[in-house]
Amino acid sequence: MTIDDNVYSAVASADFFNPHEVLGPHPDALENRVYIRVLRPFADSVSLIIDGNELEMQHEKLGIWVASIEGTKVPEYLVKTTREGTTYTLDDPYRFMPWVGEMDLHLISEGRHEELWNVLGANVKTYQTADGEKSGVSFAVWAPNAKAVRVVGDFNYWNGVEHSMRSLGSTGVWELFIPGATKFQNYKFQIQTPWLEWIDKIDPIAKFSQVPPQTASVIFNSEYSWQDASWIAKRAEKQPHKEQVSVYEVHLGSWREGLSYVELAEQLTDYVKEMNFTHIELMPVAEHPYAPSWGYQVTGYYAPTSRFGTPDEFRYLVDKLHQAGIGVIVDWVPAHFPKDAFALGRYDGTALYEDPDPRKGEHPDWGTYVFNFGRNEVRNFLVANACYWFEEFHIDGLRVDAVASMLYLDYSREDGQWAPNQFGGRENLDAISFLQETNATVYKKFPGVMMIAEESTAFSGVSASTSQGGLGFGFKWNMGWMNDTLRYVEDDPIHRSYHHGELTFSMVYAYSENYILPLSHDEVVHGKGSLVGKMPGDLWQKLANLRTLLAYQWAHPGKELIFMGSEFAQWHEWAGAGSSIDWGSLNDPGHAGIRTLIADLNAFKSQNSALYELDTDPSGFEWIDSNDNQRSLLTFVRKNSEGSTVVCVVNFSNAPYENFRIALPKAGRWKEALNTDDLKYGGAGVINIGNENGEFVAEEKEWTGRPYSAEFRVPPLGAFFLEHVE
Repeated sequence: MTIDDNVYSAVASADFFNPHEVLGPHPDALENRVYIRVLRPFADSVSLIIDGNELEMQHEKLGIWVASIEGTKVPEYLVKTTREGTTYTLDDPYRFMPWVGEMDLHLISEGRHEELWNVLGANVKTYQTADGEKSGVSFAVWAPNAKAVRVVGDFNYWNGVEHSMRSLGSTGVWELFIPGATKFQNYKFQIQTPWLEWIDKIDPIAKFSQVPPQTASVIFNSEYSWQDASWIAKRAEKQPHKEQVSVYEVHLGSWREGLSYVELAEQLTDYVKEMNFTHIELMPVAEHPYAPSWGYQVTGYYAPTSRFGTPDEFRYLVDKLHQAGIGVIVDWVPAHFPKDAFALGRYDGTALYEDPDPRKGEHPDWGTYVFNFGRNEVRNFLVANACYWFEEFHIDGLRVDAVASMLYLDYSREDGQWAPNQFGGRENLDAISFLQETNATVYKKFPGVMMIAEESTAFSGVSASTSQGGLGFGFKWNMGWMNDTLRYVEDDPIHRSYHHGELTFSMVYAYSENYILPLSHDEVVHGKGSLVGKMPGDLWQKLANLRTLLAYQWAHPGKELIFMGSEFAQWHEWAGAGSSIDWGSLNDPGHAGIRTLIADLNAFKSQNSALYELDTDPSGFEWIDSNDNQRSLLTFVRKNSEGSTVVCVVNFSNAPYENFRIALPKAGRWKEALNTDDLKYGGAGVINIGNENGEFVAEEKEWTGRPYSAEFRVPPLGAFFLEHVE
């Protein structure tokens, strides 16, 4: 077996693209011998252990040692090395075939490998050999422009010379199985760029990471046993747009600061269940180095942040929520990623994950890179990542961040900073195609889940199916409703009659998409103030205004979302990462009353499908009176498919109205089911008691175009709901 001196030199310095060409066992049929070579720089002696016998190896050159045995059958062997008085015996990585198969490589190149995490990254594997099972870790990474790649970690004292990876052809994938590497060991990839520089990079598909600010990837394989089979089975039968979806948005690090995933599994689950929310939405939990980014600058797309525990402990959190009947939505950030040198940026020395054109590949506002959505392998990385969170962590929805920034080439760019698409338009066609593929793949593989777009423009068809040319999301955040409504309620009630259209305009487009109504973290941070802080008037009026706003949100077509702390009218805006929300507010009865109201709104809604079943169908809503701007009053009906109704009365003025006649959609008896001015919510007690049975009889008296009506008390800055008894 003749080996070129240049190849020897490259293998010895661990910068050869195919070290297996030299190292490991090589049968030679002509000589009827098996040659085995290992790289052991500076070793005093090296030998092979075969069937308990020791065969001394000879130093060939440049730290490469060789031995040969008769025959062409490769034996089981270990390598015994003595260096500076220390002897250690290890298995040989270069005697194992790659785990990455031809079909895997084909799918990766095509951008169609939907379980990418089982092939790339660090996967704990076991080989069956004549000597029994050989456990270790299969490392694989995509770095097509690298000249050489090594694995470094705890298992080799962070010296990768003896663990140089092999290139698997034109796919750009590099692979090495390291026997003896184990779970929880730290590692990175050392990559030689086209300019022959060595750079240390994390594993893009690492399943676990060190706790920031440390940056190494961590070997991890799940040993978790799920207990949520019943939840998953029921979820597959559901149609979320026809279900109640009431979302509590949470930043795990500041809900109650210092809690682990395991502690959150008990405390957060109990709290959300007590509040009767159907879902929680977690701000990004994928690994991120900078806590004040709140997770929106992701470096580890496949790794739940280690700040709160292991990936299996995150699984436990999701499992406990499911067992309590609570769905889990996770924020997902495929729009951009940070430029940290240890992470995805310029991964093999070139623009790999990011678009090479800075007009498309860099985000001017956020100082981040933008993914190259048109590249097969990058698109695969992201589509598979979406599937990963559903498959591996059983989550129930992804809320996709910053979709608008993906859709438009000129997003936040001045003239000259962007280039039009091939048709001369401003749409990012690659990003649109990527979003369609992601949504179609997720909905195909995981029935009953939700894909949710945070999208702030008038882009058409965000929640239309991909077969109809839409983006294929299940829901879109209704930013128009949020902006108009908050602008309206921030006005003093005396001025609201002039802005009545800001409340009613949302119904003009309410069915153009499947909407979620968000009062999210974005509205209570960065100087915007808390929700209650936005309200005008004295303390009582602020709390009353907030109660009315929340009742209006729960009654309006669409699914509702509020951010943690808003459910008890936290006085100060959210401080971000580093401190808990202000639980002390609950010592005040007014704030505690808001929390009671939210729990009751959720419970009431769960018992009345008229408030949610036809959220995306115009037949589920009717105005009773949308034009009472002088009183800043809205009255409307919500209905379900069977004709059950709830009448909603919302008064945004600070005046009460006694003996106020309201048209009703049906004859018969009605009762007040919930009133935000109830004393238990901190109100003044302007409620509707009715007769001895707590009921009101609809009179056959025409009012605002309807044949039936009745008189009610309308509280100031208050709202109430009426249920039809029979």
